[in-house]
Amino acid sequence: MLHGFLRTPDGHIASLDAPGAGREAGQGTAAYAINGLGVIAGTFQDSDNIFHGFLRYPDGSFISLDAPEAGTGAQQGTLATNVNPEGTTAGSYIDSNGVNHGFVRSPDNRFAWFDPAGSVFTYPCEETCLAPDGTVVGFFADAGNTAHGFVRAPDGNIKVIDAPKAGTGSGLGTVAASINPEGAITGYSVDSSNVAHGFVRYVDGSLDTYNDPAASTARGAGTAALSINIAGATAGAYWDANGVVHGFERGPFGRFADFEDPHAGTGAGQGTRPSTNNSWGAVAGWFIDARNVNHGFTWQP
Repeated sequence: MLHGFLRTPDGHIASLDAPGAGREAGQGTAAYAINGLGVIAGTFQDSDNIFHGFLRYPDGSFISLDAPEAGTGAQQGTLATNVNPEGTTAGSYIDSNGVNHGFVRSPDNRFAWFDPAGSVFTYPCEETCLAPDGTVVGFFADAGNTAHGFVRAPDGNIKVIDAPKAGTGSGLGTVAASINPEGAITGYSVDSSNVAHGFVRYVDGSLDTYNDPAASTARGAGTAALSINIAGATAGAYWDANGVVHGFERGPFGRFADFEDPHAGTGAGQGTRPSTNNSWGAVAGWFIDARNVNHGFTWQP
């Protein structure tokens, strides 16, 4: 059974269990995002294995979110993965055919659902992918299973993001992974050699790609940017030739700071995996130890 959690700056941890969450293996509660007011967005799976989004307020109360077009069978339903300062939420829903579509929900419970042209799978990314003005980013897959990033404006206009050198085919392409309050976007692309490269897309639409100097260029390795803060610093992961993952933060002028959690494992598939960075450059994420067990971490620059 899964449980969400909330950890305060002083280290206090409170467990979060959404009302209606199932109690069997694979069921339960997952908290994905928190805004500056302490409102948490997440997803729970009920005893029938149906997904529902939720918001959890600072007073401990919960509300459920169900997109009108979401399926009501097992492994279908609504996944809420973002909440902005205004209380708008974003995520995806899985329809009765098992297909994912994006949605944005206003604070007064109005849903707008969307798919970029040519999409067979739409997924607004998790945690830091909804700007204060309601712009949302993520990725979609086309009929050939190539990934493309997207940015959807509050008026519903969608632009596709394809980074230079992005490959085509299953597991290749471009993923938009985060947007900051200024509208700058970060993410990564995977080229035809199955090597990942980070990118930043600026407000004017220009796009720069980069690689952590310590990243391997072996197949399955590379650099993946996963979060961008208001100053333009990006955080993410890079892989070495042995398949070990390491954390990095890249400043707005291109300077890298690489780091490891001291308890992270050093075998293939183990290591340190950042998830988000805040306005002060602090990074949160998880690491996998030598026993292949996941743990949370925070890192201060």
